[in-house]
Amino acid sequence: MRVMLKATLDTEKSNEAIRSGKMPELIKEILDHLKPEAAYFAPMGGRRTCLLFFDMKDSSELPPVGEPFLTQFNAEVEVTPIMNGEDLQKGLSELR
Repeated sequence: MRVMLKATLDTEKSNEAIRSGKMPELIKEILDHLKPEAAYFAPMGGRRTCLLFFDMKDSSELPPVGEPFLTQFNAEVEVTPIMNGEDLQKGLSELR
């Protein structure tokens, strides 16, 4: 199932990661593990935020997906099922 992970990073923890020079390495490790089809980074609500779109085959993947953000950045993490246009069309066709 395609999901969107939104991780809102704690400002102080992410400041520490930037000051120590570890931020690029930590983000690269996360991206290498998840292999998202798309990854976006933006300030949202005044906080550093990551939006990652990837396939999650089983709900048991939730701990390894979210923990790096929680342990490294004290982030608020949300995982939401999402659809692309093809998924939406397929789902709508089943409504008849």
